Amino acid sequence: MFYDFSGQSRFLLGTAGYPSPDILQQAVGASGAEIITVSLRREGSQGGAFRDLLKTLNKRVLPNTAGCHTVKEAVTTAHMARELFATSWIKLEVIGHADTLQPDPFALVEAARILCAEGFHVFPYTTEDLIVGEKLLDAGCEVLMPWGAPIGSGQGLRNIEGLRTMRAWFKDVPLIIDAGIGAPSQAAQAMELGFDAVLLNTAVAKSSDPVRMAGAFARAIEAGYQARQAGMMERRDMAAASTPVFGLAQFR
Repeated sequence: MFYDFSGQSRFLLGTAGYPSPDILQQAVGASGAEIITVSLRREGSQGGAFRDLLKTLNKRVLPNTAGCHTVKEAVTTAHMARELFATSWIKLEVIGHADTLQPDPFALVEAARILCAEGFHVFPYTTEDLIVGEKLLDAGCEVLMPWGAPIGSGQGLRNIEGLRTMRAWFKDVPLIIDAGIGAPSQAAQAMELGFDAVLLNTAVAKSSDPVRMAGAFARAIEAGYQARQAGMMERRDMAAASTPVFGLAQFR
C-alpha cells in the first residue's frame, strides 16, 4: 500500500491534542488504524513518556516535520525522527504560510529530494497541484498527500474537481488525503473519489468524544472505500425511473 507496508486499515490517525493519554490510547484502538503520526517538534518536555506510550500501541509510527518552515529545519527534524523512532518513514511538512499552513512547494520538493537521496521513505504533505506532484515523484517520493483543506479547518474537500483530476492523473500513485477533514462524511467522500487513505487528527482529538468519533471515522472510511470498489452509479442531469414501466396495465 505505502512503500514497504501493506495493511488493512486505510485510516491514518494523528496523536496530538487528545484530552489524556488514556483517551488517545482508546481512540487509536477504536480507529483500527495501523499507522499513527507523531510530531517530533511538538512533543514537549514529556516526550520520553509519550514515546513509551506509543510503544504500547503497537502501531507503525509515521513521524512528521510539523512546524518546520525551511528545508534545513525539515531535514534536521527528519534525521532526529529516524534516530528516535528507528524508521525511514517521514511525513514531510514544510509550511509556507502561517495563516493557512499551506505547504511551500519549492522548499517541499527540495527537502524531499534530499531526504529521498538519503534513504528516507517520504510522505509529502502537498496540495492538489499536479506540477508539484510530478516534481515530488521525480524527487523520489512514491506517495502523495494532498490536503483537503487547510490543517485543522474541518472544511472537508474544498476543491473536489482539483482532487478528482489529481486522482485521474496519478492513477498508479498512492494518494492520501491529509488535512482539513472535519466529519466522517467528508472522509467517506474522499474514499469515494478513489483516494487510497485518509489522515486526520483534529477531527477526532477535539471532538466531544474522541473514542466514539474515531470509530465513526473508521466506519465511514471503510464505507467510502467499499462504495468505490462496488462501482457507484453515474450522476445524471435528468431523472430516471428506478422501477420499470414496461408491462404496466394501461386503461383506455
